[in-house]
Amino acid sequence: MITADHSFTIGDGRIGFLLIHGLGGTPLELKFVAKGLARQGFTVHCPQLAGHCGDENDLLATDWRDWYASVEDALDRLRLRCDTVIAGGLSMGAVLALHLAAKRRDEVHGLALYAPTLWHDGWAMPWSVFWLNFGILSAIGHRLLSRFYSFTEVEPYGIKDPAIRAVVLSAMTSGDTTRAGILVTPGRAIYQQCELVDVVKRELASIAAPAVLIQARDDDMSSLKNSEYLQRHLRGPVSTVILDDSYHIVTVDRQRDLVIEASAAFASSLAARRAKLAETTIRPLRAAET
Repeated sequence: MITADHSFTIGDGRIGFLLIHGLGGTPLELKFVAKGLARQGFTVHCPQLAGHCGDENDLLATDWRDWYASVEDALDRLRLRCDTVIAGGLSMGAVLALHLAAKRRDEVHGLALYAPTLWHDGWAMPWSVFWLNFGILSAIGHRLLSRFYSFTEVEPYGIKDPAIRAVVLSAMTSGDTTRAGILVTPGRAIYQQCELVDVVKRELASIAAPAVLIQARDDDMSSLKNSEYLQRHLRGPVSTVILDDSYHIVTVDRQRDLVIEASAAFASSLAARRAKLAETTIRPLRAAET
């Protein structure tokens, strides 16, 4: 049962990050990066998605449209405080950010995509992941299998650093889903992510907002093919940062400081480009007035 909203906002800059957690996750998985960005002068808002931070029944009572509604509400709140908004997130959260950029293109000025997950094709995925390809990705397979399939998190749990992994695993097995999310993701929830991905793949060519992709070379849950696909299909400029000492959860793992550094540099560059564009737009208007 969901007993509280664990969304949070930190920082007070006019440039804001809207960072979205992954499927079955929690806003806390973004807290370290959020604090780092706030220290550099940015505002960061991390919403709790509908159905999350509760139990399996809470998650199954929602679908991807409910999760996206949480993201739109979060954008509306952040826009009250910020002139420039960068939407992003971890894993499925990055996919939701892409959908937001497609639907609210005039209000999302940039994208910070951390380990974006279109497919669960990382090296640590169990053999049962093939059931996703056969079953949950098809309408017939969904009806046959998704009610019976579930995905249990396995070693290394998206974390390369053993000490950090131990802390995360302890939180995941504590029974408190607000700390590190749920340990077992039901098939019907995974199917909802697959439906979202199908929608977003059709929208990529319309997304012109600049983007930064940050993913680990040895991502255990989603391979670099995910970022490569986005590089090829997004309409706007894309920069990519490949981490060499992390796994999937880059916002928590060893190189989280590099995630902060790359995100802040991207935001500063984006703000400079927007300021220059505004200046070149204003000058002809002033000339016309005189």
